[in-house]
Formats: sequence, structure tokens, C-alpha cells
Amino acid sequence: MFRISFGVYNCFHTLTTGLAIVSFGVVAFSSTVVVPASACELGTSRAQQGVLAAAPVIGSILGAFAWGYLGDTRGRRRMLLLSLSLALVFNTLASLAVNWVMLMLLQFTATFMSCGKYTLSMTLLSECVPRARRSQAVLVVASVYLLTQGIMAAVAIPIIPLTFSYPLPFLGITWTSWRLLLLAYSVPSALCLPCVLMLHESPKYLLLRGQEGQALDVLRAIHRVNHRGCAGGEEFDVKRVLAEKDTAGEQKSKRDQIVPLFRAPLIKYTFIMAALFVFQQVGSFVIWLPRIANQYVNIVQSGNGANKTLCGIIRTAITTPPNPDAAPCSLNVPSLVIVIAVCVFQSTVNLIISLVVNRTGRRNMVIFGTSAVGLCGVVTNLVPNAYGSGVLFVCFCLGILAHGLYTAMAVALFPTAVRAMAVSLVLAAGRVGIFAAVQILNLLLHSHCEAGFYVFATLFASSAIVALFLPDDRMLMKASAPGKNEDTEKEQSKL
Repeated sequence: MFRISFGVYNCFHTLTTGLAIVSFGVVAFSSTVVVPASACELGTSRAQQGVLAAAPVIGSILGAFAWGYLGDTRGRRRMLLLSLSLALVFNTLASLAVNWVMLMLLQFTATFMSCGKYTLSMTLLSECVPRARRSQAVLVVASVYLLTQGIMAAVAIPIIPLTFSYPLPFLGITWTSWRLLLLAYSVPSALCLPCVLMLHESPKYLLLRGQEGQALDVLRAIHRVNHRGCAGGEEFDVKRVLAEKDTAGEQKSKRDQIVPLFRAPLIKYTFIMAALFVFQQVGSFVIWLPRIANQYVNIVQSGNGANKTLCGIIRTAITTPPNPDAAPCSLNVPSLVIVIAVCVFQSTVNLIISLVVNRTGRRNMVIFGTSAVGLCGVVTNLVPNAYGSGVLFVCFCLGILAHGLYTAMAVALFPTAVRAMAVSLVLAAGRVGIFAAVQILNLLLHSHCEAGFYVFATLFASSAIVALFLPDDRMLMKASAPGKNEDTEKEQSKL
């Protein structure tokens, strides 16, 4: 990949991947906004709302394995197009749900179909970007992904308060604002489809399948776009493309995709990366961020929480009777604005990390970041001041940034032949952890709030110890740098 450089095509590919990631996020996490907004029309109880919120998480766990296997055996780009199309269809159908059971099934299916967007788009990007820019590209996309919840909140603010109501007699439902919101969350998938059509298949994947000629054609096409408009542009003079030793051979069955991940030398990386994703339970706090922000705004505005910790504010909000003048099934706009601000802050910090990660190394950044963020989580409820405690909580939420670093590490550690399956597997492990953590944290926030912070913050900080067992990626990049023989470089390009 060092012969094609980083140019216009790679920039477009990175932006398209960002759009694909957003289209996944707004489908997978739409329940955090749609479930409370639809409660009045669908008449859902608190228990039913919990099931509605959990269904997409289960869909993302199961979908990760399916799309990882399909991506490794049927092609990254082709399966990404299929994932985008099916997610668009099922999420659109969810806006026509006649009851909460139908909404649950359709959102589960939409998330299952949408899972391929994250795994396949990130894998495709990592295999089409020069190694020297790979970490930065993945982290830039992760920055966009971090804006997803803020994008959802920004879209919901003008739509949810709308009071229109159009009967649809043939379905026996009424078209209201929450249904329009679900439809709006399908727009990113529709916009992403034509962009992916303009991308090429991964040259690494083509070479793995024995299609060296097509891999060269793709590299030649990328090179042509990257050097278009440059006077005296460099000629693409590569004659052969050699696969890495660890990617040779064609994988034909699901067993061929999974078994190598649990054999030496990959088993070590499989368990370490799975552990890192499982320990990253800051995501469970981010999922409950709209509710926590809502409680925070209500108590601070009332003047009763100035000298309280965040958990003190949450306890006060739980015991305070609801405002009888508040509209049922409505969203607190100031709390959504806080969600947007937190997402923008996270994305900005992630962009800064992307600028320095090549110097510090991903592993070293993880060791430092998880330690610092975990400490913020522990200290959050030791500061008896609403604003100080709130600032520490926002810093604790920066732990979600580790997701992008972990993804970049995973795509670099595993060979092309099993990369999509490996990324899907470790992501699924993290989602299982999130599913359990969300339920546990929901209970702890009501009964033992401080314990929830101490347990999950300590668990996250322990990721620094786990990361110590990974190799320094800066050393790996030096070891895999192109040879010094220029004549050899013209004859072969190592992917």
C-alpha cells in the first residue's frame, strides 16, 4: 500500500466510512430516544420499555458474528452494501409498527442487519489505507462515531415536540413525531449507499482470494484518483502484488474463520482484545447519559443540588415527585443539549488523539488513557459540588474513546484472512458486556449509585494492566516497513 500513497480516494473513503458508522449508530441506539417518546401511543410499561431497549443490543451481538463471517467469505464491499440496504428497509418498516412487540422485532432485525456497517466498513478502510496513516484514519472515523448520540439528540430536538397526528386506517395506527424520527434515522443509510458504490473492494481481500490481477487493478485505480491533477504525477509501476505470509490461503468455511483465532499465535490477541472491550463499560454510562443529564438539569435548576455529588443528585431526582405540568412522553431539551455538548467534546478529544497517536503508540495511549479516565470515575462522587462532580463525570465519559483505539489495534493485530471475523468477535464480547452492564448499572443507580461508579471505573482502569501484554505498535510498524531496495519495491507491493 505504500506505493499508492494517501490522497483524495482515501479521504473520500474515510468520510464514507464515517457516514456508515453514523448510519449504524442511529439505528442501533435509536431506542434510547424512541422508546420513551413512543410510550404514550404504544402504552408500554417500564418493563416493556426495558425489553425494547435491550432488543437492539442482542441484535448487535448476534449480527456481529454473521457479518464478520460473510465479510471474510463474500467480500467486504458487497456485504457492506447488503447490510446498508437491509438496515434501511427494516428500520423504515419499524416506523410503521402497530404495537410494541412489532417495534421490538423490527428494531432487533434492523440492528442485526446494521451490524455489518461497523465491522465491514472499518475493515475495508483499514485494508485500503497505507499502514502509516491507518491509525489516524480509524481514529478520525471513531471521532465521527462519537458524535452519533449527539446527532440523534440534535435530530430529535425539532422533531419530537411536533404535535401532528395523521391516521393510517389500513394499519390501524397514527403517524406521529416519533415515527417520523425513526424514518429520519434511516436517512444516513440511504446517503451512504451511493458512496459505497463508488468504493473498490479491498485489494488485500482480493489477493487473499487469489485474484492478483483484480487486486492490481484496484491499486491502480486508487493510485490514479490519488494522483489526479498532479503535474508529473508518479506512475504506478508495480508489476506484482505479494500477500503477507500470514494471509496466504483461501478460507472456505466458518470453522476456518473461527478456529485460527483460538490457536497460537492469535489466541493471545483474541483474549486480550476481548478483555479490553469487555472492561470498557464506560459505554453503559454513556447509554444512560440522556437520563442522567435529565436528572442533573432538573435538580440543579431547582437549586437543591449545588452541594451534592452526582450520585447525590441522582438520588434526589429519584425521590422528587414528577412535575405535574410536564408533558408526558416528552424530552427535556436542555438535557439533550448537554448530550450534544458531551459528544462534541468527546469527538474533539478523539481528533487530538489521532494527531499524536503515531508518536505515542496506540498501546501506550490506552495505558495512559484508561488509568486517567478510571481515576476520574472513582473521584466523581468524592467532590461535594454539582459542577465539579459533573465535570469529572464528563471526563469519565471520555473512556468511550478507547473504543476507536481498540478497533484500530484489532485490525492491525489480526491477519486479513480472519480480520473481519476477529473484529466482530471482540466487538461482540464487548457488546455482551455492555448488555449486562446496562442492566446492572440501571439497578445500581437507583440503589447503590456510588458502588456503580467505583466498580465500573476500577474495571476500566484495570485495562491498563491488560494492555501491557500487547506489543508496542510503533515497533511493529518499524518491523513491517518497506525494504530499502528500490528495485525490489518496483516489482512488489506488500499489502
